[in-house]
Amino acid sequence: MPFDTTWPPLDADAADRDRAGDGAVAAWLMIVAAMIVVMIALGGATRLTGSGLSIMEWRPLTGWLPPLSEAEWNRLFALYRTIPQYLEVNRGMDLAGFKEIFWLEYLHRLWGKLIGVAFAGGAILLALTGRLRRSLWPRIGLLFGLGALQGLLGWFMVASGFFPHRTAVSPYRLTMHLGLAFVIFAAVLWTALDLLRPARRGEPPPRALKVAVHAAGGFAVLTMLAGGFVAGTRAGFTFNTFPLMDGRLFPAGYADLSPFVLNFFENLAAVQFNHRLLATLALVAAVLAGALALRAGSPWRLPVLGLSGAIVLQYVLGIATLLAVVPVSLGTLHQTMAVLVLGAFVIAAHRVRRLVA
Repeated sequence: MPFDTTWPPLDADAADRDRAGDGAVAAWLMIVAAMIVVMIALGGATRLTGSGLSIMEWRPLTGWLPPLSEAEWNRLFALYRTIPQYLEVNRGMDLAGFKEIFWLEYLHRLWGKLIGVAFAGGAILLALTGRLRRSLWPRIGLLFGLGALQGLLGWFMVASGFFPHRTAVSPYRLTMHLGLAFVIFAAVLWTALDLLRPARRGEPPPRALKVAVHAAGGFAVLTMLAGGFVAGTRAGFTFNTFPLMDGRLFPAGYADLSPFVLNFFENLAAVQFNHRLLATLALVAAVLAGALALRAGSPWRLPVLGLSGAIVLQYVLGIATLLAVVPVSLGTLHQTMAVLVLGAFVIAAHRVRRLVA
């Protein structure tokens, strides 16, 4: 996500004002990035508890308050009782049980609204006080647009769970929603880093190190997207052994679906095997990148070792989650750690791509 932000100052006073403003903008973007991490964690918990289909109305500009009367609770519960998830999975659930799943989805949506307010409000305030460079306005506008698209895509995902005979959301839509969240997080973080560490001339990083960092991060991102299909198909609840899959290195039934390409997205054995394979490739590349960073030294050592450590930790956490048959706590932590791995990749990639004085 290579944004080039080199703004030559017109004079010394302008440079001082720019630096002061850049620091404030970067701090605001870091806060927004942290809020996105929380949002992704809430999304994981919502999915794992089956809470995501409990609210059947989409009110992006309203809906700030929860139900305030028993009549409103009963109205929402009556809507929920019409969808397949209730009829086929939660039939017999009472109002108290509905409230339990409602609150997590409500918090998830509320937090999304708060991110929108924090982003738009912060941008307006910084612009009015002269701290937000005009050259940044198009990029900030693009990020806001992506955030709005994410809200629309979230409803598009949820609505797929209302289809006949579907008790959960579409794996395709879930992966799109998760993938766009990762894109927004990476873009916000990259922009903040551009402001904190503008490009300067100096010694370039070793080419092998740069390649290893991008390989580790690239495989990690592909693993995350594959993880969306693991989550969407609930493939993590099968083949709960490691390193073999029910005693086999290559699972039986990998190519059962036709056409073959469907196996990558809908075949439980193939979906989980691909997720494991990509994760292992990311691990190997991360270890290599860490070894190269130790040899290269400063200023690349710390960020690259951070990426390597994050990928190793995520790999171990993934194994633990699989062996424990995806409890809500570990599953949520695994999804949260994924976005932290992405953050570590953005930081490392940002450092190795530029010339450092």
